[in-house]
Amino acid sequence: MELIRLWEQEIPQVQELMMDVVSRLPSEALYAMDRIEALYAYLEQDSEIYGVYEADKLVAFTMLAFPAFSESNLGREFGVPESDLAKVASLEGSIVHESVRGRGLQRHFHARREQLSREKGMKYLYATVHPDNAVSRRNLEAAGLTVQFSRLMYGGLPRLCYAKKLE
Repeated sequence: MELIRLWEQEIPQVQELMMDVVSRLPSEALYAMDRIEALYAYLEQDSEIYGVYEADKLVAFTMLAFPAFSESNLGREFGVPESDLAKVASLEGSIVHESVRGRGLQRHFHARREQLSREKGMKYLYATVHPDNAVSRRNLEAAGLTVQFSRLMYGGLPRLCYAKKLE
């Protein structure tokens, strides 16, 4: 399975897969789902989406944000000085359809996103995850990210906040 960069024309497929998979989660609180407009805006803000296709159908995707000085920069949550906010990358949502789980896609996603972040000269790599999302927590920790704190985010949802210094 090849990981390829997705563009505006694939956003409807991204949202369709997201809605499909999230609809079967034990709780919608496990994944902070974006509206389609937010996904388009995401690409306009120097962020990237990568996907995996099987038989011409999108079966997994992952998002990587380079938020710079935007209000959504997680660096502020972690106390990054304003002068360093342009060096923050955020591991945003990933979705893997049940039909392709267990193939190591999350590990592949993390490795690729870290590599891209390093290539862009980022210093900090951040992510958030629901405390009950054991699979995502395990994958983040396997990628070398560590829990720094927990708090309510995204409209009051509990989140563990993970970090990794890239220098």
